[in-house]
Formats: sequence, structure tokens, C-alpha cells
Amino acid sequence: MEMIADILLVAGALGAGFYCYILARRLSRFNDLENGVGGAVAVLSAQVDDLTKTLIAAQSTASASTDSLGELTDRAEGVAKRLELLVASMHDLPESQAVTPKSAEAKPVETIAEPEAPDGPVFKRHIDAA
Repeated sequence: MEMIADILLVAGALGAGFYCYILARRLSRFNDLENGVGGAVAVLSAQVDDLTKTLIAAQSTASASTDSLGELTDRAEGVAKRLELLVASMHDLPESQAVTPKSAEAKPVETIAEPEAPDGPVFKRHIDAA
């Protein structure tokens, strides 16, 4: 009886050892840096680094654009204020000075026919006569 128990115990130990060997091989393939999950993790890590660099570059570009747009907006507001003052001062001029000289009078408009577009009607353009 002891002999049968020892044989079963050795068979169980061999079975457990074989199972551990199979699991070790699967785990090594799982963590393989070229084909397994380890490789996928390495690739994803590299992509995260690239995306981080790209994000930092995009943030710096956006910041520079924001600063530039802020300066342009400030300049535009200043010009708008000056234009408002000029228009307001034009209302204060007497009628005799507000008459435009003959050289600044409206000129006749001349119509020139453009060549026909391949898929549409003839387009006309108005050009101020010089």
C-alpha cells in the first residue's frame, strides 16, 4: 500500500513539474519583447513618448499663436478707436468743406465680359474706369 501511495505521489509531482514547465514557456512567450505583450507595451510606450513630444510642440505653437493674436487684436482695437474718432470728426465739418472735389467724384463703371467658364454662364466683372 505504501508503494502505491509513493508511486501516485511521484506521478503527481511529475505532473505538477510538467505543468510548471508549460506555464514557464507560455510566460516567456507572453513577455517576449518582439512578438508578445512585452513588445506591444514597448511600442505603446514609444508612441506615448512621441505623442507627449508632439503635444508639447502643439502647446507651444498654440501659445505663440495666442500671443500673436492678442497683439493683433490690441492693434485692431487701437485702429478702430482712431477710425471712430476720424468719423466723428467728419460729422463736425461744415457742409462747404464736406463737398468732395471733382477729382474724387464717382467715376462711371465699365462692364467687361469674362471668357465663359467650362460649366457655367459668362461672368461679368465691374471695373472702375481709370
